[in-house]
Amino acid sequence: MSKVEDFLTKEEEQEIVEAIRVAEKETSGEIRVHIEKTTSKVPFDRALEVFHELKMDQTELKNGVLIYLAVKDHKFVICGDKGINEVVPKGFWDSTKEAMATHFKNGNFKQGLIDGITKAGEQLQKYFPFENGDTNELSNEISKG
Repeated sequence: MSKVEDFLTKEEEQEIVEAIRVAEKETSGEIRVHIEKTTSKVPFDRALEVFHELKMDQTELKNGVLIYLAVKDHKFVICGDKGINEVVPKGFWDSTKEAMATHFKNGNFKQGLIDGITKAGEQLQKYFPFENGDTNELSNEISKG
């Protein structure tokens, strides 16, 4: 897998975008996926940079969730903003990451991402339910670096 563009097919990307749309349907929370080839930084530090670059730290309720992947490095991070991190159960992000990693180890990147998106969406819906007037603050498209 040499290029980010080859990591997922167009169809898989659309299924992931649809999973984000569905996960965000009943919440004010925001979920993004960012994929890049590699990083020279600690993956969590790079994920935080991307989190800010994508303006995920500017959601009204601080309830953005980023799933960051460095493809060539075989590294990924789930990064939640302050609002969501304060309310999810202890160990939630780790258990979500483990569920995703199981799919990734089998080469099923699309399903791993969809499972992570779904789990994050369930928590966002629980703690940040959709209310009248909520808007989709951020794009659902996969960003690439």
